[in-house]
Amino acid sequence: MLHALRLRWFFLLLVLLSPVVLAQTSTETCNSWQCITKQRLDALVKHVQYLTKFLGLPDYNDVPLPSSSSAIGASSRPIAPPARQSLTFGTPKVALSTPTKNVASTPSRASSTVRSSAASKASSVAYPNPDVDDRNGYRAVAYFGNWDIYARKYFPQQVPASKLTHLLYAFADNTPDGNITLSDSYADTEIHLPGDSWSDTGKNVYGSFKQLGLLKQKNRNLKVLLSIGGWTYTNTKKNLDPVGASEAARKNFAASCVDMIKNYGFDGIDVDWEYPQSTEQGREWLALMQEVRQALDTYADDLSRDKGYAKEARPHFLLSIAAPAGADNYNKLPLREMAEVLDMVNLMAYDYAGSWDNVTAHASNLAPSKSNPKSTPYDTNSVISHYISAGVPSSKINLGMPLYGRAFTNTAGLGQPYNGIGKGTWEAGVYDFKDLPLQGATEYFDREAYATYSYDNSTAMLVSYDTVDMALAKVKYIKQNKLGGAMWWEVSGDRNDSGSIISNVVREMSGADGRGIESKPNWIYYPDSQFDNVKGGFKG
Repeated sequence: MLHALRLRWFFLLLVLLSPVVLAQTSTETCNSWQCITKQRLDALVKHVQYLTKFLGLPDYNDVPLPSSSSAIGASSRPIAPPARQSLTFGTPKVALSTPTKNVASTPSRASSTVRSSAASKASSVAYPNPDVDDRNGYRAVAYFGNWDIYARKYFPQQVPASKLTHLLYAFADNTPDGNITLSDSYADTEIHLPGDSWSDTGKNVYGSFKQLGLLKQKNRNLKVLLSIGGWTYTNTKKNLDPVGASEAARKNFAASCVDMIKNYGFDGIDVDWEYPQSTEQGREWLALMQEVRQALDTYADDLSRDKGYAKEARPHFLLSIAAPAGADNYNKLPLREMAEVLDMVNLMAYDYAGSWDNVTAHASNLAPSKSNPKSTPYDTNSVISHYISAGVPSSKINLGMPLYGRAFTNTAGLGQPYNGIGKGTWEAGVYDFKDLPLQGATEYFDREAYATYSYDNSTAMLVSYDTVDMALAKVKYIKQNKLGGAMWWEVSGDRNDSGSIISNVVREMSGADGRGIESKPNWIYYPDSQFDNVKGGFKG
């Protein structure tokens, strides 16, 4: 490396004094010293770039991952075809092009919000200042699974609440007539966790819901949403299908969402419908979201009017969806109209590849690979471009990132056949990020696809996942395209040390002054709750 740097400076000096550089400086068009200097510097840059490629030296400004990034530059490499072909320094960088229609950043507030005229007449009551600035910025959103408390032994108290702006609690279910039901009432509201008393008086909620309420009290910038649906309940069981198809069920669903918020202390609702199977069902999802939006706004108005909260303290209950990245799914959705009633669109920009495929591929790449198209059946940039051109404000889109990797065994590399998917951390073929890279594996960066993965020559196992450096490259993409922020599935898979993806991404999004993250206080007043500790703010 030192020898290469010396060569670079030698040729830099040589080019600086080169007659070619001097010859490309025109005194006919430049009459000032500054102009002549600029022309010479421009010519100098072109010649340095040429010599860099000619000599095979790395252009570090062309690589989004720091040169110190672990074993990406290690000598071991996946077997044929050489997986490091995409790292050849003469390969042109994939342009992370700005999507076709970059919509100007807008406040993250659903446009259909209606304030009751009576709210402005409400008498002002004491409203403690949560000491949270009200400013726009990047969002840091993570899903938490209610199953995490079991085998994973990951509890709400372990969530990096101070680094997140939103936590989405997954999943609630629903009945065919639209009533929201808890999918695991023991985990959600019953289990006594450390710190819970067995001698409380009154009717109280426990479990993860109580812990989330305590997190909100201590971290006033953390908004907690209840996520309804998910793959099992909406794809396997298709429980949202009858709700979307019935106006009565949609109204019941919306009213039930309000009940969940006021009884358990949530800041909003997230709906994960995987996936509407026709444009008709897509419009039914829209109708469902419109119904929920209206119900949430009406309840917010009721709190301002009937409970006496000052107008400036009126809550805005949030509404979001988990949005598909596959064209077969998002083309069925009226995206522009849905965005009008949504605060956030959480793009599931992962699971592009897995055990359902015939060949290995990247699972969360930003760009397509032209040299190895089988390795990139999907790419995030194309998806973002479609959403924005369809009318979704870029500021409402949260770029989803995986906190896990998809594994393939007995494979020769990317875009190649495989046989098996590995044991996984908790389920076959899926490894938590905190367990990666697996022992003996080497990490690689695919510059063309803008993706990272690991490969083990001795076991022929490939795992596609985001490294910390890849996640930071995605932050650059978020900023370039004026997206709303980052989203993760799911929080228990992250590390809890300096190698945490969430911590590193939030730090990068925060900016030099630390004010780059959205700052909007959560809502902690639920006077209509049937539970005494929710109504009392979990204060005893």
